[in-house]
Amino acid sequence: MLVPAHHLVTHGVVVGMTGSGKTGLVTVMVEEALRAGVPVLAVDVKGDLPNLLLAFDSFAAEPLLPWAGAMMLPNDSRSEAEIAAALADERRTSLQAWGIDEPALAAFRAGTEVRIITPGSSAGESLHVLSSLERRSPRWDTDPEAARASLSAAVSLVLRLVGRDPDPARSKEHVLLSVLAERRLRGGEAADLGVLLHDLVEPPIEVVGALPLDSFLPKTDRRSLAAALNTLLASPTFASWRTGATLDVASWLTPQGGKTPAVVVSVAHLDDEERALVLGVLLEEVLSWTRSLPGRQRLRALVVFDEIYGFLPPHPQNPPTKRPLVSLMKQARAFGVGVVVATQNPMDLDYRALGNAGMWCVGRLQTDADRERVVEGLASGEARERDSAKAIGASVKRLSPRWFVMRDAHAQGGPFLLQPRGSMSLLRGPMTRRELEMALRARSGAPVSTGQGTAPAPPLIAPPRNDEPGDAHA
Repeated sequence: MLVPAHHLVTHGVVVGMTGSGKTGLVTVMVEEALRAGVPVLAVDVKGDLPNLLLAFDSFAAEPLLPWAGAMMLPNDSRSEAEIAAALADERRTSLQAWGIDEPALAAFRAGTEVRIITPGSSAGESLHVLSSLERRSPRWDTDPEAARASLSAAVSLVLRLVGRDPDPARSKEHVLLSVLAERRLRGGEAADLGVLLHDLVEPPIEVVGALPLDSFLPKTDRRSLAAALNTLLASPTFASWRTGATLDVASWLTPQGGKTPAVVVSVAHLDDEERALVLGVLLEEVLSWTRSLPGRQRLRALVVFDEIYGFLPPHPQNPPTKRPLVSLMKQARAFGVGVVVATQNPMDLDYRALGNAGMWCVGRLQTDADRERVVEGLASGEARERDSAKAIGASVKRLSPRWFVMRDAHAQGGPFLLQPRGSMSLLRGPMTRRELEMALRARSGAPVSTGQGTAPAPPLIAPPRNDEPGDAHA
C-alpha cells in the first residue's frame, strides 16, 4: 500500500498500547515524508526519535556494532559482534523485501539532514526558548501579527516561571510586559529580560491603553514583578534556557544545501512541567509560522508529536500546549502543513480536536474504555462512518504487534489492515546523553567512540536553498 503524501495534509493519529509498534510506524512515516522531500518537525517526548540519526547507508554490520550491546536481550550469550551481524541481516531482509537496497539507503542519508535540539541541555543543540523576546525577528518588519503572537507566548512562559498569571487577555503583568517589549522590538532593538526589568522600574511610557500607568499597574506591583524577574535572571539553571539556537521554525524547515531537514526537538530529559512550558512556546511558534504561509493543498511540511498524552487533554484541562495544538488540527491543512500525533493513552485526549484527522492508524488496545474512546473519535454523524468505527473497535483487540487498522478518509473503501515496512533507521530506543553524542558524531562523519571523551557534534546547518518539496508517496 502506498499512501500519497498529500493525504497527511488532513493530519493523522496513531494509537496503540505499549509494544504495539507506534514509534516504528511514526518513524517510517517520517522517513517516507523525507524521501518525498517534505521537511519534518518532530516533538520527541520519550527519547526515541533521535534514532533517525541511525539511518546507516549500507547493510554492513560495522556501523551497528556501537549499538549492539545496548540491544542485547536478557540471557543473550552472543558477543556484540554477533548481535551486530544478526541486526544487519534482519535489517537487510526487512528492507529488501520492500525494494529498499543500499543505493536507496545511501540516497536517503545523503538527501536528509537530521538536527537534534535539546532545550535546557547541551546533549544536542541547545535552544534559546525566549528568542522571540530577546532576539529581534525580521518578522516585526514583514509580519508583525505573527511576531506578536510569538512574543505573547514567550511573555506567558516568563510569567509562568515567576508564578504570575500568564493569560494574555486578563493578566495586567502580561499586557505591560508585552507593551514594553513590543515598543523596543518595533524600534529595532532586542527586549531581553534585563532591559525589561529596567523598564519596569523606570517606565519609558506613561499610559497603557486609556489609563495612566500607575492606575493600570501600581508602582509597588511593578517593583514586585521586577524583583521576581531579577531572581529568575540570577538563576544559573535558567541561563541554559537563554542560549543556543533561535526558535525560528521557518528557518528550521527550509531545505538546506540540497537536503531535506528533519528537526527533532527532544524534551525527554525535562520534567513534566518544563516540557509543557517549552512545548507551549514551540507550538505557538509553529502555529504563527503556519498562518504566515500561503494556502496550499500539497503537503509542504509535516509536524509529528510522538506521545501526545498530557499535552492535548479534554476539557477543562488547559496546558500551554493545548491551544496551539487544537488550532493546528483545525487550521494547518489549509496551508499544506500536516500534523501526526501518537499516543498509548487514548482515554486522556481531546477527541473533539482529533476528530479533524483524516487518517487513523489504530494498533492493539487492551481495555474496553480505550477502544470505546477511539470509536468515539472516529465516528461521525453518518451511519456508514459509525459502522466503520465500530468495526475498527472490534478488530483492534485481536491485533498482533506492528499490525494496525487504518482508516484513510481519502482512500476508497477500507478500513485496511496494515503492517508498516521496517524502518531504515535502527530503532535503538531512548538514547542516553552519551549515546546521543555518539550518534551525532557518527552522522557528521566523525569517528565514533563509546568512551567518556566523546564530544558533541558540530552544528549540521548548511546555507539555505529555495526549492520546494515534491509530492511523492509516503
